[in-house]
Amino acid sequence: MIVSPVKSHRQLLVERMPGHGMPGELFGRDDVFTTDVDVFFNKHWILVGVTADIPEPGDVYTVDLGKASILLVRDDDENVQAFRNVCRHRGARLKEAGKSTVGMLVCPYHQWTYDLDGSLKHAAHMGKDFDRTCKSLHPVHTRVVGAHVFVCLSSEPPEDIGYLEDTMTPRFAPFDLSRAKIAHESEIIENGNWKLVIENNRECYHCAGTHPELTASFLPEDFGFCTDGLSEESLVALDDYYARNAAAKASWEADGFICDAVEYLDEASITQFRTQRLVIAGNGESQTLNTQVACTRLLGEVTRRDLGDMHLWTHNSWTHVMSDHAVISWIIPLSADKTLVRSRWLVHQEAVEGVDYDRQTLTEVWNATNQQDANLVAITHSGTQDPAYAPGPFSAFTESYVDQFSRWYAARLAAHGV
Repeated sequence: MIVSPVKSHRQLLVERMPGHGMPGELFGRDDVFTTDVDVFFNKHWILVGVTADIPEPGDVYTVDLGKASILLVRDDDENVQAFRNVCRHRGARLKEAGKSTVGMLVCPYHQWTYDLDGSLKHAAHMGKDFDRTCKSLHPVHTRVVGAHVFVCLSSEPPEDIGYLEDTMTPRFAPFDLSRAKIAHESEIIENGNWKLVIENNRECYHCAGTHPELTASFLPEDFGFCTDGLSEESLVALDDYYARNAAAKASWEADGFICDAVEYLDEASITQFRTQRLVIAGNGESQTLNTQVACTRLLGEVTRRDLGDMHLWTHNSWTHVMSDHAVISWIIPLSADKTLVRSRWLVHQEAVEGVDYDRQTLTEVWNATNQQDANLVAITHSGTQDPAYAPGPFSAFTESYVDQFSRWYAARLAAHGV
């Protein structure tokens, strides 16, 4: 019996035909998954939480990522800090995954005690010559942008996070997201590779056929279309689409809201992201079934309801910010065929459920969309592992961002010697 040699990660990437999907082995192999986590989740900036996860001093949010674990902490000065969840004594975990509130961080093993700034305050039986100042918790590089808490586990984090921060800070500013609160949160474990989750998020080719709730407010044309074979009626509708976009952009810019697209996605970028303010369909207010605001207490000091959808993509997250609420989702890879998707719905910190908003109305669009996407990822992952699978061509009109992600993925691996 002749056994075919296992192809290397690099060989699989080289074999990808331009404009086509990735080989199935890049989604299913455990060794590829291990490399992906090391490169894309340990050496790049990733979103791991929102400021509302730790709203008050003493609040802690523990995030597990593969073998690593991170403590997001709100310190006594109300700053967001991040530390490795590893005691400096014998390595015990200080906190289990999830949220808690503490006065100090106390190791459950030998009760070494750390302040909220990571400094070691108490270590019994270590003798008079023991120097506590050398045993603070290991800090994690952290950047807070709006409500987004980005971390990088590398000792040399990519410097271009500054470009994302400079781009997004003025776009998020009117909504004052750092003072928003969580109205709802969800976790879904999708039965598919993390790259398939991101690829699915990077295109709306599938939206019309699979997302009836989302397309009540979302315009799939924003992510490309092919005019071949369109009827006269459809071409007229496209003209209306262009006219509406132009009018909305002019109105927003007249009121000082930033609208233009920024795409930092090519192979030369490291901290990959894209942002743009998009028109909302129907009543034009929010991503709800009736396209009106779900929360009458608007975010920040905003007074206009029709501010569209300010979105942000990164390589592990997607965000939609509207006048009344924001939906922020991010992924954590669990295995080659399982990905955790976490989502937060944010509203004004003083908004009252049952008075200013109804939770069902607020969440029904993206709750449905996330579950639908999970189903799509599952059937795609399963199909890519079939011996009959051969990567097909991307649509140049509607899947260009998926192709771009594939090229960026290969370029980043090459930059790390893979």
